[in-house]
Amino acid sequence: MRFAGRSGPYGSERDMPTRILLEGRPGVGKTTAVRRLAALLGRLPRTSSEGTLTVTGFTTEEIRHGGSRVGFALETLSGRRAVLSHVDFPGPPQVGRYGVDLGVMERLALPSLKPASPSPATGPLVLIDELGQMELACPAFRDAVRSLFESDVDIVATVHVRGHPLTDALKQRADIEVIHITRANRDVLPEELSARLERRRSRPGSRNI
Repeated sequence: MRFAGRSGPYGSERDMPTRILLEGRPGVGKTTAVRRLAALLGRLPRTSSEGTLTVTGFTTEEIRHGGSRVGFALETLSGRRAVLSHVDFPGPPQVGRYGVDLGVMERLALPSLKPASPSPATGPLVLIDELGQMELACPAFRDAVRSLFESDVDIVATVHVRGHPLTDALKQRADIEVIHITRANRDVLPEELSARLERRRSRPGSRNI
């Protein structure tokens, strides 16, 4: 299976960092796909000559009570977790019915974007779920995302189909692929991306994964 992005055919090999936006509607499975990708990459065997695969970042998920959605939790790939937004939070900011705790973005999300080790033998990959209205309400996070997409690391981030100035600009960049995640491809996409990222990491002379 191949997917077309703005910077060329999915699966192409390039020397530049891999920068992928997974675009999809709520409930289509973006978070599940990112978590599956992280799990697949974490299980890959390593040798000392291959270097260390460092996967950092965070995911978000719904908080439900009595069958109704009441908020969202943020969890880093290292296991730190906190409530990002909730109907009982007063805000500001307010996104729809939810007040957003920007402190969670600063305490958990921002540190999770940085590799745990600065070693040159480390190949960093940053997973972000998601670049959404709540997360982007944090100015420091917006600045960090802009810097991240200018750095020499591989990035896979999910985005909503709804527009936002930052994500709209990212989607237009020639060096960023936009892959539309659907119910038809969501189950195979993590395996496809894992294989692609692993090929990139194992190429001779590659600085990233």
